[in-house]
Amino acid sequence: MWKDQINILKKFSVLRSWNLIKLYYSYFLAKNFNRVNAKGLPFSASIEPTTACNLGCPECPSGLKQFTRATGRLDLEDHEKMLDQLGKQLFYINYYFQGEPFLHPNFLTLISAAHKRKIYTATSTNAHFITPEKAEEIVLSGLDRMIISIDGLTQETYAQYRKRGKLEKVISGTKHMIAAKKKLKSNTPHLIFQFLVVAPNEHETDEVFKLGKSLGVDEVRLKTAQLYDYKNGNPLMPKNEKYARYKKMKDGTYKSKYALKNQCWRMWSSTVLTWDGKVVPCCFDKDAKHVLGDVLQNDFKTLWKAKSYKDFRNQVFSDRSKIDICKNCSEGTKVWT
Repeated sequence: MWKDQINILKKFSVLRSWNLIKLYYSYFLAKNFNRVNAKGLPFSASIEPTTACNLGCPECPSGLKQFTRATGRLDLEDHEKMLDQLGKQLFYINYYFQGEPFLHPNFLTLISAAHKRKIYTATSTNAHFITPEKAEEIVLSGLDRMIISIDGLTQETYAQYRKRGKLEKVISGTKHMIAAKKKLKSNTPHLIFQFLVVAPNEHETDEVFKLGKSLGVDEVRLKTAQLYDYKNGNPLMPKNEKYARYKKMKDGTYKSKYALKNQCWRMWSSTVLTWDGKVVPCCFDKDAKHVLGDVLQNDFKTLWKAKSYKDFRNQVFSDRSKIDICKNCSEGTKVWT
């Protein structure tokens, strides 16, 4: 893991460091003195390569095909415009929002473009499209981090969440990535097994760490599941409450473990761009209901300080509970005791 941290630090420059200081300072003023004014520009962004996906996961609007927004993929020229507009202070891009990134036929071209600008690049994948040849292309593209979703250690448990998925493809894709890194003598991408803990697989949480170690991935992470329908329970909700975002109340209903606080660092540190250029507040706005602008029509730096963004930040700091996408989020919250 330390190699990945060093890699992130290498992306820093005087400009990027100074921008980060301005962000922290202005966020401090917002939290403590209610001066809600974002200085600087985001140091991180999520850019959506495509909304298409080969799986049908039950808590994912992409997999369920329940988007009200259009399905599509990022145009290469539009991507260059995005990079230009986001600014030289940006040093981290997560090439993932909704969909499976490797369904974009030129996905690695996107990675290479950001890599040339010395931006740390990350993505999240179900690993179904990683052949030995593709694995070498991924390493050569300069991708810094790859999260591989492995939500089950048998086909039965895996498929209960990753509908239409094949666990054997996840394992083989992982092996191809590890082999390619060794062949090309590369420390990147930093490989992370991400295990979304749900009821069908929670008994496998200990074993996924053993599997990750035996294969040679760099890191294993457990992730709690965001459930849309949880008030009266949900078949996917883990029985062990430490793996759940929700707690059972005396009346038998469930509520979030977290109490919303009227603040959110994401509104300073990062932004999210959809495949067609829409700017949305964060990754919880999966259906892009809170569009704050369009970078293909307006300059991002102007949008970042425009009335729409300011109004949204002010709403977060005045009464965040009225924002639908914030109600099921653990960012900027405290745990109920």
